[in-house]
Amino acid sequence: MLRVAVPNKGSLSESAAAMLREAGYRQRSDGGRELMLADPANDIEFFFLRPRDIAVYIGTGTLDLGITGRDLLLDSEAPADEVVSLGFGGSTFRFAAPPSAVTEFGQIAGRRVATSYPGLVRQYLADRGVDAEVVRLDGAVETAVNLGVADVIADVVETGTTLRAAGLAVFGEPILESEAVLVRRRGADPDPAVDVLVRRLQGVLVARQYVLMDYDVRVETVEQACAITPGLESPTVSPLHDKGWVAIRAMVPRSRTNQVMDDLYDLGARGILVTSIHACRL
Repeated sequence: MLRVAVPNKGSLSESAAAMLREAGYRQRSDGGRELMLADPANDIEFFFLRPRDIAVYIGTGTLDLGITGRDLLLDSEAPADEVVSLGFGGSTFRFAAPPSAVTEFGQIAGRRVATSYPGLVRQYLADRGVDAEVVRLDGAVETAVNLGVADVIADVVETGTTLRAAGLAVFGEPILESEAVLVRRRGADPDPAVDVLVRRLQGVLVARQYVLMDYDVRVETVEQACAITPGLESPTVSPLHDKGWVAIRAMVPRSRTNQVMDDLYDLGARGILVTSIHACRL
């Protein structure tokens, strides 16, 4: 039976559960507090753990797979690798300091850097040959400079409002662009059950990113229409009772749905219908 770790709370928990449900797996009900949930129909067990601990469990081989943040995976320094990115829980990790003190990455050398991700920051600095003291804090990192604990901080930055309120400004390139990822122990043997779960999650990702578009178009404009909706491989073209028309079906990026519909209408297409995709395998 496949054993999978899922975030038990926090920003990743709800989205991870929703994605697994869309992939056909049983999950806790809203407000559920189960620490373990079996899904015998799919021969899988889910273990609800702190997101920060998940990569450690995977790295030791205690569990087979887990969903956590890329930042937490790298910070754990566990022997686990990213299998597939999951498209939610996005965040940007950056350095920040008082603008009068530090304005570029090279100035970090010899200074104190406060962060809740010491493993990630130490590795980032070491990879770039920068010698600095990393100070581990569990929260409220943005207050570290004002309290004299550090000269620079490294933290997740969203709008930057909290940093500005603390008199800090970001500098240098982002340390990391993070999101939720599926992780597995490094060097683990191939497993068909793992392949099934990965395919299901990838199917959910594609279903969220695409819609199915059907429309009718004159025979003489088929090539132009197919250029507008090429699909993933090739659109399906079917004859209609009226020999001067054909029906076309293709997958279209969800973000471009209305623009594509406008372009098809201008070409003369009619009966343009859009259908959501709930699941797929490619």
